[in-house]
Amino acid sequence: MKTRRATQEDLNLNHIVSRQFDRAAALVEQPQGLLDQIKTCNSVYQVQFPVKFGNRVEVFYGWRAEHSQHKKPVKGGIRFSRIVTQDEVIALAALMTYKCAIVNAPFGGSKGGICFSPRNYSVEQIEKITRRYTAELIKKGFIGPGINVPAPDYGTSEREMAWIADTYDVFNPHGLDNLACVTGKPVGQGGVRGRTEATGRGVQFGIREVFKDRELLRRYGIKGSLAGQRVAVQGFGNVGYHVAKFLEEDGCQIVAVGEYNGCVVRPGGISVNKLAAHRARTDSILNFPGAQSRPDPGAILELDCDILIPAALENQLTLSNAHQVKAKIIAEAANGPTTPGAEEILLKKGVLIIPDVYLNAGGVTVSYFEWVKNLSHIRYGLMEKRFNELSQERLLGAIESLTGHSLPAALKEQLVHGAEEIELVNSGLETAMALAYHEIIDIFKRRKKVTDLRTAAFICAIEKVATTYRSLGIFP
Repeated sequence: MKTRRATQEDLNLNHIVSRQFDRAAALVEQPQGLLDQIKTCNSVYQVQFPVKFGNRVEVFYGWRAEHSQHKKPVKGGIRFSRIVTQDEVIALAALMTYKCAIVNAPFGGSKGGICFSPRNYSVEQIEKITRRYTAELIKKGFIGPGINVPAPDYGTSEREMAWIADTYDVFNPHGLDNLACVTGKPVGQGGVRGRTEATGRGVQFGIREVFKDRELLRRYGIKGSLAGQRVAVQGFGNVGYHVAKFLEEDGCQIVAVGEYNGCVVRPGGISVNKLAAHRARTDSILNFPGAQSRPDPGAILELDCDILIPAALENQLTLSNAHQVKAKIIAEAANGPTTPGAEEILLKKGVLIIPDVYLNAGGVTVSYFEWVKNLSHIRYGLMEKRFNELSQERLLGAIESLTGHSLPAALKEQLVHGAEEIELVNSGLETAMALAYHEIIDIFKRRKKVTDLRTAAFICAIEKVATTYRSLGIFP
């Protein structure tokens, strides 16, 4: 079934985020002036710049929005897309403010974008565009370790972040903390292990928390454990791939995967690694052996599954297809995939929506770890790993001596293992996602007028930002 176009529905993401904020703000006891300050985007830099390719010059349009400076620096990704707009950048910057507050990352919210499709340009051309955009941000003071710290987003990766870091370093040759000007870099260029998969890992941890909450599951009539749940993932980029991979490792059945040109369906389950290898060979997920290919990319949203994970772009679940959704849980790995009209329909159907403003905050959480690593100039675990291993070896040796029994070598090796950086990063991420979930769910269960997790998450964010402003003395 083809997804019909949404009619009579406002699909402007900035308007949607504004409505979500207003709905939560109405349930918060704060002065209106303070709420207005939290909601408003503080500044937006719009730039157009020329880039020369051979004998021709092309002009590009870009933006960088700083939504809130209640904490510094401000933080948020840069996306490369032919459909990026100023309104979209402002909305995503606002979501970043709320995400950072929810997971207790000490940043304000920001976002950036350049209006072009990387698919239509060579690597050398993309590098030129990225470096020139970075130079524009530097000129206006919209980038710096203590000012504004970008990260990857749709259409960008660690490659572009390395170019940004290098460009910033050229303009600031004596800066000791220059690597902290951007996160999501390659590990060899100051990145942190686990950042590439952080958003997908955060989605996994968030869904795990939901399935630990038996009271919530009973409320929505959801049975069983996470293992065995049938999952459909829309989007097979960095986030979608890792979400699918991690949930498959948790015992879920990945029954469908969608991309911009269609989807593949297999009720018995799809091997995520084999599908990734197939796409690497053919440049498409379609025609994957053993699965049914459907050319309609919207079909995946209406498939029979337990968990639907939109991991692509905004405005995927709308008035035109919400009634056809069969999933019991919508886990929003993308930003703004569900419109307010669609959400109203889904909530009336008893669908549990795990909101984007919480669920995809894993990326900024691990970006925080990378930023701290760059400022401290030391790798996580370096100082204590071997000390901890030696301490454990001595302890186990004493136990063996006292008992007269030797532990199996494999078990002993496991017990004395000191944590690597990736293990510390994942542990910190899981802790942050778990703490944030419990703060949100406490609001959801304790406040009678709060009827959905998105509103609870927004209330959580608003109250934390309001507390910061009040402590600064800006508001009484």
